[in-house]
Amino acid sequence: MAGNLQPRWASGDLYESYVGRWSRLVAPEFLDWLNAPSGLEWLDVGCGTGVLTGAIAERCAPERLAGIDPSEGFLEVARRRLAGKAVELRPGDAQSLPFAASEFDRIVSGLVLNFVPDKERAAAEMARVVRPGGEVALYVWDYTGGMEMMRRFWDAAADLDPHARDLQDIWHAAFCQPEPLHRLLETVGLAGIEVRAIDVPTVFRDFDDYWTPFLGGQSPAPAYCMSLSEEDRAALRERLRGTLPTRPDGSIPLTARAWAVRGRRR
Repeated sequence: MAGNLQPRWASGDLYESYVGRWSRLVAPEFLDWLNAPSGLEWLDVGCGTGVLTGAIAERCAPERLAGIDPSEGFLEVARRRLAGKAVELRPGDAQSLPFAASEFDRIVSGLVLNFVPDKERAAAEMARVVRPGGEVALYVWDYTGGMEMMRRFWDAAADLDPHARDLQDIWHAAFCQPEPLHRLLETVGLAGIEVRAIDVPTVFRDFDDYWTPFLGGQSPAPAYCMSLSEEDRAALRERLRGTLPTRPDGSIPLTARAWAVRGRRR
């Protein structure tokens, strides 16, 4: 069905309507788990539209708060969201952080690492810039299991196009599980590693509220969706319409699971 395609990360507004709104539910749970004291220096790697960064600013009373992201479109949304807050936002690559060694007390990253080409290098960079005794912590969506919005999309796509499952694997869905996450932080020398699931409700108003964000064309599932012909895209839409759980009022109750991992620098 689909030809050659590559997910794009350009429009922060499109991302917000797609999964940014659900990330806002995960961020507070993640920070509650970290239970960090006030007055720390934080770095958000791959800060995107500023969801996690904003939650840190509101909940953690940081002494310093910085965020980097390679997408200027995402940073533009983050700057609007965080206007008036003492936050340093700049372009940057997770694989080569523009900071000195041992510069921060907490390094966090939300919904990013599975899309970084060299994950071990990115994790090593996070371990480099965190201070001894500080923590590196991150979370990613459970694409192949508990993140139902995406799992149901890919299941329906694979019913119509076996190649869709291969694309899901290419985009690192297999990485988003407890064992690979634990192993990654262990590999870069962090200690006291813990992994936990964070589950949040994702209730869509109706089918259009679920389907329309997939037409934005950026990130893996929307990129795949928009690579299809109109006929194949319509077939996928109707397959989803027939398989999603729908309440009498038309709303679609799903859940989203993220896997979170944390480790301490010795």
